[in-house]
Amino acid sequence: MTRFESDYTQGAHPRILQRLLETNLDQTSGYGTDEYCDCARALIRRECRSEQADVHFLVGGTQTNTTVIAALLRPHQGVLSADTGHIAGHETGAIESTGHKVLTLPHQDGKITAQQVRQACLDHWTDDARQHTVQPGMVYISQSTENGTVYSLAELEALSQVCREYGLPLFVDGARLGYALAAEGSDVTLADLARLTDVFYIGGTKLGALMGEAVVISNEALKRDFRYLIKQRGGLLAKGRLLGIQFETLFEDGLYFDISRSAVTLAVKLRDALGGMGFGFLHASPTNQQFPILPDALLNGLRKQHTFSTWAKVDAGHTAVRFCTSWGTTEAEIDGLIGDVRALAFPEGLEVRQLENA
Repeated sequence: MTRFESDYTQGAHPRILQRLLETNLDQTSGYGTDEYCDCARALIRRECRSEQADVHFLVGGTQTNTTVIAALLRPHQGVLSADTGHIAGHETGAIESTGHKVLTLPHQDGKITAQQVRQACLDHWTDDARQHTVQPGMVYISQSTENGTVYSLAELEALSQVCREYGLPLFVDGARLGYALAAEGSDVTLADLARLTDVFYIGGTKLGALMGEAVVISNEALKRDFRYLIKQRGGLLAKGRLLGIQFETLFEDGLYFDISRSAVTLAVKLRDALGGMGFGFLHASPTNQQFPILPDALLNGLRKQHTFSTWAKVDAGHTAVRFCTSWGTTEAEIDGLIGDVRALAFPEGLEVRQLENA
């Protein structure tokens, strides 16, 4: 059985495990004040081309999102997000539990636009009864999105401009950031994110680490007292060096980028193979998430050897599913998946359209 339902089905990259073993008996100070965390911060600042950025290490994505958003918002404010945004649909009301509302906007292939943010602000500030409604206080996007799509540099620049015009901090959820940076046609770098956002994070949990997210803060107001907020929300890991060692390993010689490219290359191979068989896709994703639309009869057979996520029912006989590649996915696993789809789609030489019309 091979697993493609997510990009965190395996433990950690072997080099990280080896480094953790090598440093296991080292004695360090706690709570991220050790030399490994300091080194990881320096490496991340170098990649971001920002010596002024603050870098903090938290354990997981939901914890990071709730900590950052609660830190940025005043009690009467909410966060603008695509209606498909992770904080809107996959975090069990974590943001609302902090006392803040997620103000959703209709997505455009998983993304929101600068014009939508501008209109949301205009709608609020021209409303005579605005004191009775939640004020937009910040903007949340993810890179890549829940649909596997990515924001271009031009889109990020436009969002950054309108956010600064209206005094809204821009926050980028980077749980899958490595895969977005490695995507076909991507023109965004870590330096661009540091320049255009108030805060973003570099995901480790889904990109080779056992756990961990690196929060990069450019906003001076947010830098102040952020460690207090991490502690208050249970995110200040006592053995903080465990996070620093992992990010040091990922960034000391480009491992983070190498394993991201590998996952995307294999996802594109899968996409092209399925497209070549005549199957369509729910989303045009250039990243490690692929969303083919497959006949239900084929999926039933495929489940005997592979796991994947059901995404959307397209019609009576077809379902869109999600296949995720990861830092640990092998070419042999992708070849096996492609071979099994082909065998099920073309029994005794039948074409896809014959299978669908059966």
